[in-house]
Amino acid sequence: MLYTRKGDSGTTCAFGCDQRFSKSEKLAEALGTVDELNSYIGLCKSKIGKDKSFAVGERSVYEILTEIQQNLFTIQAEIAGADKHITQEKVDTMEKIIADIEKILPPIHSFFIPGSTERSALFDMARAIARRAERREVAFCFERDGVKTQYGEVTVPVKEQREASLVYLNRLSSLLYALARLANHASEVKEEVPEY
Repeated sequence: MLYTRKGDSGTTCAFGCDQRFSKSEKLAEALGTVDELNSYIGLCKSKIGKDKSFAVGERSVYEILTEIQQNLFTIQAEIAGADKHITQEKVDTMEKIIADIEKILPPIHSFFIPGSTERSALFDMARAIARRAERREVAFCFERDGVKTQYGEVTVPVKEQREASLVYLNRLSSLLYALARLANHASEVKEEVPEY
């Protein structure tokens, strides 16, 4: 069954927790925004396809995005209280990809106006969603003693391991920015800079 009717009153529950809470709570916002980000990265993947020429080193961007989606599911599980965590190794992998892209691109000295190519526009949109997801997780993480709702208090463990997830989301926005620049570079498109 694709629906349960349990959320019809505007409530939901987290992983392994029978307590219901409002869908307007910071926990629901964090989960929903990471889900939105994952879905948008799926759109990016579907638009670029399995084009092996659009790659960073030996890895296609499609493969990189698939790994990111897997990691976003881990972050969602962690936010919801599961004993699943992003590791520092995942952050290190992302930083290496960013460094590899920086070696390909000319130096960046300014901001760029999004939309030079469809691919870059998709990555810039994903970057903006990643930044929002990071803000939502930060807002939720500061509720370390549980989520107080009109239905009572819902305790979702906030573990020290979550710090790697916050760093991961921060780096993800940087990676998506780098991929937008790479998409334009690969298309040999000159990016427009803001005139201020």
